Amino acid sequence: MPHSPSRPSRAARARRLLWAALALAAALAPAARAQGEAGQELSAIGQRWLDKTLAQTQGGALPLRMEVSVGALDPRLRLAPCARVEPYLPAGARLWGRTRLGLRCVDGPTRWNVFLPITVKAFGPAWVLAGNVASGEVLSEADAVEAEVDWAAEPAAIVANPQAWVGLIATRPLAAGQALRQNMVRAPDLFKAGSPVRVVVQGPGYAVTSSGQAMSAGAQGQNVRVRMANGRIVAGIVLEDGTVEAAL
Repeated sequence: MPHSPSRPSRAARARRLLWAALALAAALAPAARAQGEAGQELSAIGQRWLDKTLAQTQGGALPLRMEVSVGALDPRLRLAPCARVEPYLPAGARLWGRTRLGLRCVDGPTRWNVFLPITVKAFGPAWVLAGNVASGEVLSEADAVEAEVDWAAEPAAIVANPQAWVGLIATRPLAAGQALRQNMVRAPDLFKAGSPVRVVVQGPGYAVTSSGQAMSAGAQGQNVRVRMANGRIVAGIVLEDGTVEAAL
């Protein structure tokens, strides 16, 4: 009876697979290294553009110290060679906080467009809470101390002027160490729902003063509705003295 060849052992098959994997890795290594170097070059292009752009925009009155860090492209990307890469800010994006920078090939055999993750920090003076503040509590000068913070850490604007927050009310529980931002405070109510209010109705070439009943509580700058003596409902803005200015 003819002798059939023996099947390779598991160890032999494993060795062959290992050598095949090593050979493939060696063949791909130059391409992977070149792709990694290309990614680093793109990050460098983005960094230079950001540094230049931020330097040009720092001529304003705000004493902000800008810092920018550039992330990395997805290593799985395979981009065609490009003689000139153009950085740009995508529509709707801004150089503030966590955002992204566009990079597009404008001179190459294949046009491509990628987005580079970036983080822009803007350090400047602000008011930081010295202790916890309960929701609804009125803020006093002793509630916060001045310190340098990252204005771009959150979307809401920083309240930098002490006159802009002393006497305001916390809209939610606030923790010590938080920088005061506009969405954390509100103006105190000047009247409650159901209170009588003075209404100034503005029209083309005239102004009429009357009285009505507030349909909700109102603080300076808020839009409120007022029921007039004849039952008509008008909408207006609360002024500093509690008067509601309405327009017809």
